[in-house]
Amino acid sequence: MAILKPFKGLRPPEELASKVASRPYDVLNSEEARKEAEGNEYSLLHIIKPEIDLPEGIDVHSEEVYAKAKENFEKFQKEGWLVQDNKDYLYIYGQTMFGKTQYGIVGCAAVDDYLNGVIKKHELTRPDKEEDRMKHVRINNANLEPVFFAYPAFEELDNIVKEYVISNVPVYDFVADDGVGHHFWVIKEDDINERIVKLFNTIPNTYVADGHHRTAAAALVGKEKREANPNHTGDEEYNYFLAVHFPDNQLTIIDYNRVVKDLNGMKPADFISKLKESFEVKEVGKDIYKPDRLHNFGMYLEGKWYSLTAKDGTYNDNDPIGVLDVTILSDHVLGPLLGIEDLRRSQRIDFVGGIRGLEELSRRVDSGEMKVAFALYPVSMKQLIDIADSGNIMPPKTTWFEPKLRSGLVVHKLD
Repeated sequence: MAILKPFKGLRPPEELASKVASRPYDVLNSEEARKEAEGNEYSLLHIIKPEIDLPEGIDVHSEEVYAKAKENFEKFQKEGWLVQDNKDYLYIYGQTMFGKTQYGIVGCAAVDDYLNGVIKKHELTRPDKEEDRMKHVRINNANLEPVFFAYPAFEELDNIVKEYVISNVPVYDFVADDGVGHHFWVIKEDDINERIVKLFNTIPNTYVADGHHRTAAAALVGKEKREANPNHTGDEEYNYFLAVHFPDNQLTIIDYNRVVKDLNGMKPADFISKLKESFEVKEVGKDIYKPDRLHNFGMYLEGKWYSLTAKDGTYNDNDPIGVLDVTILSDHVLGPLLGIEDLRRSQRIDFVGGIRGLEELSRRVDSGEMKVAFALYPVSMKQLIDIADSGNIMPPKTTWFEPKLRSGLVVHKLD
């Protein structure tokens, strides 16, 4: 059963929350982070993307960068930009986007739950990215950013959260530059914290929605610390890591699309002819075509949009991986026709989160940067959970959750 632990959060003063809060480290590059933090000394980007305070072009994995993260983290605490609560609390984090609000419980997940499979994942992690975040956790002795977890919606638990947000004023309440609203409550009532922890402990599994590398790094650093401590008891703070847990029925997965640089030597007419072996192909013109159901794809090629519908026999509805549209596209288009076998390493393909809109696909093709684009129907939370429960792993770049968590509303120290 899943463990949820209250903790003494390290948080910004109310008047600084909107300035400290930042986008996660992995959704923007160094140049974007530098620009986003410009003129804002309070931004958490100074800690999670510390290269922005060093000369441009520096190796982001150099020891100097990690040392800068530690220096900046210590500065934030010294200046009172991050202040630790004096008691263990759970927190509630609400996000409003496009008129819809989702509410997550902020607390610590257990390292043991990750190691024992109570926390289930649906993506592979890369060792180099794991090690990068592990170094960041080690040098700061803290989880600076939360991971994004889902749990099967539980009415009694969700009603407690709902009643709390209705009855209490959030300590932080602001709208970020991207138009997403962020609302944050501190649950100071011992009895409510205890009820939530007890109910959460009846949930068999939680699921990594977003942040697989941060999750792995946090758990592995916790494991390192226990192995290095001859007096380890299991109660130490390093046995837990920072997570926001959302009920699965509140979450939104949006499309995660593909753009490809060339047609692998084929002419467009020949490529379309090959596609017709596995898909019903219909030209729909210059207006953007958005897939409206599973196994239906949009394709943009030479100024025109097409509808591609997978034919029977190209997928297996009884296979949690084989039924995925990303699998269909890889098995019948990207691999055999375009020669892209390794999505993680190929330089001929790129991935575009649906938050950028399908206009981004046509723009990148029209610019000449890419030759063809594919729009996919979003994966469902049920598909994600089915895959995680079956022990399978989704293909790369399958899920894109929105809105993204803001980092810096609360930090978890490991001591």
